[in-house]
Amino acid sequence: MKCFIQIPCYNEEKTLPSVVADLPKSIPGIDELELMIIDDGSTDRTVETARSLGIRHIVCHNTNRGLAAAFRSGVEYALSHGADILVNTDGDNQYFGGDVPQLVQPILEGRADLVVGCRPILGHKEFSPVKKLLQLCGSQVLRTISKTTVRDAASGFRAFSKETLLRIFIHSKFSYCMETLIQIGNLGMRVASVDIRVNPKTRESRLFRSIPQYIRKSGGTMVAMFILYRPVAFFVFLSLPLWLICLAGGLRAILCSLWNHVPLKTYTPSLLAVVLLAVLALLFDILAVIGSLLKAQRRLTEEVLYLERSARFREK
Repeated sequence: MKCFIQIPCYNEEKTLPSVVADLPKSIPGIDELELMIIDDGSTDRTVETARSLGIRHIVCHNTNRGLAAAFRSGVEYALSHGADILVNTDGDNQYFGGDVPQLVQPILEGRADLVVGCRPILGHKEFSPVKKLLQLCGSQVLRTISKTTVRDAASGFRAFSKETLLRIFIHSKFSYCMETLIQIGNLGMRVASVDIRVNPKTRESRLFRSIPQYIRKSGGTMVAMFILYRPVAFFVFLSLPLWLICLAGGLRAILCSLWNHVPLKTYTPSLLAVVLLAVLALLFDILAVIGSLLKAQRRLTEEVLYLERSARFREK
C-alpha cells in the first residue's frame, strides 16, 4: 500500500518546514509513504526548501495557475507513481499533519473512498463570527448539492482512494474542494468525515482577499457546480415558483371577472404578466431538459476518461 502526501505550494518557503515536521514518518497499514509538493509558480525558494527537507517528488508549474490546477497536477503525478492513497494538505500549515493517520484509516479499512478532515468550526478561535456562519451555511448547501453528510465541506485536508482519483475530473479554477465533494457524492461513492486539529494561522488566505470576494467566488462556484451536476433540480427550482405565480394570477383574473361580472379582458395587464412569466418558466424547463442531456453526455465522457485512466494507472 503506497500513500502520497501532497502539499500544493505558492511561496511557502517559510511555512513548509513546519508542515513537513508535523507529518508522520510512517503509518500503520501503509508500506510506502512519500511526500510531494506542487510548486505553483513560486517566486521564492520553495523548491530549494523542499529539496533541503528531503522531498524527492516535486511538480513545478511555470506560472501561478491556482489551487485547482495544482491539485490536478498532483493527482496525475500520484497516479503515475503508483499511489493507492493520496492525502492533500495545505502549504500554510493550517492543518495539523499529525492527524494524517486517522484521515487515511477509513480508506484502509475499506469504509470510505474520500475522507474529509473536519475542523472545529465553532471552536476555531481565529474564525470570526461572520466566517463561522459562512462556513456552516456553505457546508449545509454543499451537503445538499453533493448528497453527503460532510460537516466541513471547505476543508482541504483530505484523503482519496485510488478509485476516487481515477474517477474525479476537476473543471473549476477556484478550488477543487467543492467540486470533488459534489462529484464523488453524486457518483454514489462513500464519503466519510473525521475530526482534525488545526495550527495557529501563519498568513492570510490567498484564495480570497476579503469576505465579499469569498462569498462571490464560493457562491459562483456552488451555482456552477449545481448547474453542472444537478441541472434538472436547479432549473426546476427556478421554474416551479413561476408556474405557481402564473396559476395564482390566472385564477385570480378569472375569479375576479366572474365575481364582478366584467369581461376577462379587463384584466389584460395581469394576464400579460402571467403569459410572460409562463414563457420564462417554460424556458427554464427547456434548459432543464437540455441540461439533463448534457449531463448524460458528460457522464459518458467521464466514463470513457475513467476507463482510459484505469488502463494507464491501474497496474502501477
